[in-house]
Amino acid sequence: MIEILNPAELARAREAGALVADVLRTLKSRSAVGTNLLEIDRWAEAMIVEAGALSCYVDYEPSFGRGPFGHYICTSVNDAVLHGLPHDYTLADGDLLSLDLAVSVGGFVADSAISFVVGDSRPPESIAMIGATERALSAGIAAAGPGARIGDISHAIGTALHEAGYQINTEFGGHGVGSTMHQDPHISNTGRPGRGYRLRPGLLLALEPWIMADTAELVTDADGWTLRSATGCRTAHSEHTIAITDDGAEILTLPR
Repeated sequence: MIEILNPAELARAREAGALVADVLRTLKSRSAVGTNLLEIDRWAEAMIVEAGALSCYVDYEPSFGRGPFGHYICTSVNDAVLHGLPHDYTLADGDLLSLDLAVSVGGFVADSAISFVVGDSRPPESIAMIGATERALSAGIAAAGPGARIGDISHAIGTALHEAGYQINTEFGGHGVGSTMHQDPHISNTGRPGRGYRLRPGLLLALEPWIMADTAELVTDADGWTLRSATGCRTAHSEHTIAITDDGAEILTLPR
């Protein structure tokens, strides 16, 4: 299903985007050496409930997970890159943490992810990986606009990641959003320009470049959800929800 939002629906999606950005900004500021992943999940729950929003994750039960997910945020540490199930783990100095959050406000969804290093350490590989995903995300957003095609976005993201020296896994990528969290069209993190669905004003897309340091192969954790690098290498993930407008692409999950 592909939804095209009207102005009233887009206004509610903007509210969802502002909330997601605010929650992620707050959680990043609170996440420190000694913080437990379950604490982060409780903080996310409290902020979502206080805002009168709905979690997209708690009851989520897709074919690729052992659901329902049962938590409010994805917390992926070091070699975990996607769908990290919060568990009893205490963050250490130098850990690379990715937080992925989606909420619904007034029936419409926004989805975003950030990666950052915890504590005072700044491992060069981790900083480089985070920067690569952020540049790729910016490139994908710049390629999005009315009349462009999904392949243009995929090509822009893939070019940035390849130029940074990373392999690309195509099992999971970006996606449409709207009244539900995961919709068509699928947006691979690499592709050929000029191919795929033509973008229209009112379309919402979640773009999410993610990489692993030395592999493109994923393995599923014993928890049935968390996806990790097959080699145990570090990973990074960046994501924004954007709205296609008459003038280009509006980032809904940019911190205010």
